[in-house]
Amino acid sequence: MRNILITGASTGFGEAIARTMSRENGRLILTARSEDKLLKLCDEITKSTDCKVLPLVFDVRDPQACEKAINSIPDEFKPIDVLVNNAGLAVELDPIHEASLEDWERMIDTNIKGLLYITRLIAPQMAERKSGHIINLGSTASHEVYKGGSVYCATQHPVLALSKGMRTDLLPYGIKVTMIAPGAAETNFSMVRFHGDKAKADKVYEGYDPLVAQDIADIVEFVLNRPPHVCLNEIIVTPTAQFNGVIVRDNH
Repeated sequence: MRNILITGASTGFGEAIARTMSRENGRLILTARSEDKLLKLCDEITKSTDCKVLPLVFDVRDPQACEKAINSIPDEFKPIDVLVNNAGLAVELDPIHEASLEDWERMIDTNIKGLLYITRLIAPQMAERKSGHIINLGSTASHEVYKGGSVYCATQHPVLALSKGMRTDLLPYGIKVTMIAPGAAETNFSMVRFHGDKAKADKVYEGYDPLVAQDIADIVEFVLNRPPHVCLNEIIVTPTAQFNGVIVRDNH
């Protein structure tokens, strides 16, 4: 029975991963900023499975809040066997000379610093036990840059670098590190990017079949159920219609 901590678990990939992993009837520690959504999800999982769920409401951008939350985890949910660093976002598609400093800071603080804060709190206990698995949810943007996405892409390149660095540093302790880099996926990602503008968000996925959150959840489940001697280091997954951030086949 594994203890799995998932950040950004109230929507999108995080929610789908939580629901999928709850079928194993283990223990889930789910974190998010949105208390209402998170508690609703935890309640649904508890009622539909034998999985035990612990909700933690905090913002990964706040290192003190991260430390307080992680330190509050009861013994029943320890040790943490799996950490899924899922919390992340993109904001707008403005050119570099017109973009909002606030949007930049939000992406940098969530996508890079938040991942680091949580990992720094969880990794030591994994190293001490010489056991554990860290999964970092990144993006195909970790490999390329597209128009209007310079800062978002700049926050995704470090996810790839950090995943490789973690793998190197934690290799002596037998800890697995996997990065999953999805392409275009129809979740709440574009709604967040465009500040709730549904018309803009829907347009991103016009003309082709994008990934959905369950696709990524299925991959996480597969990754976590490989034999102990197998580590999937990086998985890049896109819709069949997508080559990269700018080349997508239009089915119209």
